[in-house]
Amino acid sequence: MKGKTPPRTESEIFGELETLCSSPGYIHAIAFFCLRDNMIRYSGEMKPEDMRHLFSRTRLIRTETSTLIGLMLKHEIRYDLPSPEVMNDYVEKTEKLLEELHESMSSAFFAHLNPEATKEGGSNPFTYGEVLREAIFYGGESAYNFQYRDFSVRKYEKDDEWLETNKGFSIAAARNITRAVGSLLDEKGVTTLARAKRLPPDQWTFLPACEFSVEEVARRAQIDPATVERVLTAFTVPNGEKNQGFAALHDFNVAIASPLLRRDDTFILFNIYSLAEALYEAPFYWMGLDKTYVNTAMRNRGLFTEEFSVERLSQVFGKSRVHSNVGIYESKTKTVGEIDALVLFGNRAVVLQAKSKRLTLEARRGNDGQIRGDFKKSVQDSYDQGLSCAKHLLDRKHSFIDGDAKTVVVPPLKEVYILCVVADHYPALSFQARQFLKYETNDAVAPPFVLDVFTLDAMTEMLDSPLLLLSYIDRRVKYSEKLMASHELTILSFHLKQNLWLSKEHDLVMLEDGISTDLDLAMLARREEIPAKRTPDGILTRLKKTTLGRFVSEIESRPDPATISLGFFLLTIGEDSVIDISRGIDKLGAMGRADGKNHDMTVAFDTSGTGFTIHCNDDPMDVAMSRLENHATLRKYSQRAREWFGVCVHPKDLTLRFGINLDFPWEPNEQADSLIKNMPKSRDMAAVLRGGKRKIGRNHPCPCGSGTKYKKCCGKS
Repeated sequence: MKGKTPPRTESEIFGELETLCSSPGYIHAIAFFCLRDNMIRYSGEMKPEDMRHLFSRTRLIRTETSTLIGLMLKHEIRYDLPSPEVMNDYVEKTEKLLEELHESMSSAFFAHLNPEATKEGGSNPFTYGEVLREAIFYGGESAYNFQYRDFSVRKYEKDDEWLETNKGFSIAAARNITRAVGSLLDEKGVTTLARAKRLPPDQWTFLPACEFSVEEVARRAQIDPATVERVLTAFTVPNGEKNQGFAALHDFNVAIASPLLRRDDTFILFNIYSLAEALYEAPFYWMGLDKTYVNTAMRNRGLFTEEFSVERLSQVFGKSRVHSNVGIYESKTKTVGEIDALVLFGNRAVVLQAKSKRLTLEARRGNDGQIRGDFKKSVQDSYDQGLSCAKHLLDRKHSFIDGDAKTVVVPPLKEVYILCVVADHYPALSFQARQFLKYETNDAVAPPFVLDVFTLDAMTEMLDSPLLLLSYIDRRVKYSEKLMASHELTILSFHLKQNLWLSKEHDLVMLEDGISTDLDLAMLARREEIPAKRTPDGILTRLKKTTLGRFVSEIESRPDPATISLGFFLLTIGEDSVIDISRGIDKLGAMGRADGKNHDMTVAFDTSGTGFTIHCNDDPMDVAMSRLENHATLRKYSQRAREWFGVCVHPKDLTLRFGINLDFPWEPNEQADSLIKNMPKSRDMAAVLRGGKRKIGRNHPCPCGSGTKYKKCCGKS
């Protein structure tokens, strides 16, 4: 009996794929793949379902199409149009070989899988470089093409003189030309599809959708043809380049650094994303070849990451709350640390450390030591610096001086968040952070948040107020061991739609890439003026229309420690509860305005072991504060909660008067036990909404928890 044929090696599959890519007219198959798998067709307003095919398992991702292009470049490109039968054969064989290649790469995981050792915590296949190669190659894109395109100006504006002198164009001109090429290809894609419908199948080709001339781009960009020529040439595969170094999947591929092909008097670009990414990344490597300028280029690259991060945070928190280049001084001359960007908001702080180290080619090949080394230089070192600075902020024994030589006053802090920000797309960044990042936490220092500038941009764009952003960071980092996604944009999109909250029963939640479509559409609408919803239906649309939503806005305008904690808590409440509680508060106000008396309501959440008590009155501040604190303390005790909140609102307009935050462990107390025995049960939500009233005797204990009789407290006439 013959044995089963052993699976082929990755090298064998790669070799056959190269042979296929060298076939006559194969360039037409690549054009077909790129148009099929990247074009979004819609009518009127673009909707999530219009983008669903972008997340199909049969779609070729960009790293795969770049591999096909790179292999095609190793041989002379023949433009003969294949017959429909040959074209179909190219497509089927390509998909089959790429699937086999994926399976071959995936086999490394099973080779290192030891179920028994894994169960005992002694084995983790994902710590092996050859296993991580799959996550690195197939990981989702962490940036939008318009981010690459537009951020390139910020990244290289300090290098403009070098670019003008050595390349003959400014970075702004290159950006505008890239935008024009994208617009042109969108238009050509539509016309090519329309033309194909009128032609017989043996004349079908989608290559015209990828081809354009200097004159076409110059007209659209309104830039002189000579400058357009220089920009396009800078990103074109050089004449005679055969990409011979591309001998394995993770070798250097010239098609990534130079995504344009030259064909007589025209250029060919299969995917505008590739040109935008090259615009963002390639100039740094050009400058790196100039030994007289490389140090300046390195310095400017680091400045970009820091300055961009400060700018984005300032748009959310305001410039007065964001401090850059904060030195931590032990004495006038001795520094013990430096914070790239420090945000102070009430009793919370954000420490942002920026790095510009990339994942090297050797790491992409699966070199264990190189992967760990790159990660250490780009993330671990950043975190270690952030942790040291966070501890100094908490002990407040040092002086803090910003980059303008101004003293930064650090208040007592309840919690510090550490953000480790990298400048470039770092494949499988969140996945690698789960595997390799060594960190420590305590009640005051949260787990770190590892992200790139593109995620920071999207977060600050969508969560554009302090509490919205901080509460998301708070939950994201505290779920770091429970959440898994190919990139951070998926998690952010899930939060915008569903409000990121995981119960204790969830050990691990894996999010599919398709969840990001709502965020993708919103960013396209805001940055590219695509007709789509600028704000996904979810936390940003539902909360603001409610009374609790107004509370959040009021808290942000006066961020004292107690109310910030309350704001965090309010933002974790589910939509239905937000609506019901808001209606209940509205009812309290109506009752107070009608009878002029004090009214209260307590809401407990069994799932989180916390809750809050609401008082509605216009009593003097000292009286109202004492009464609320006593009531909330007893409610907290009766629920055996670690944390409890108290809120006092004006009956007239339901504006927030003040809030309190009781945060300490529950401990048994005989006096409290006796008080809660006679404490009437809080009205449930239905009773409040019905306007039902409890019958309380004048000599009964006051339900507010003050410990005095009702007639001497809330029952005063």
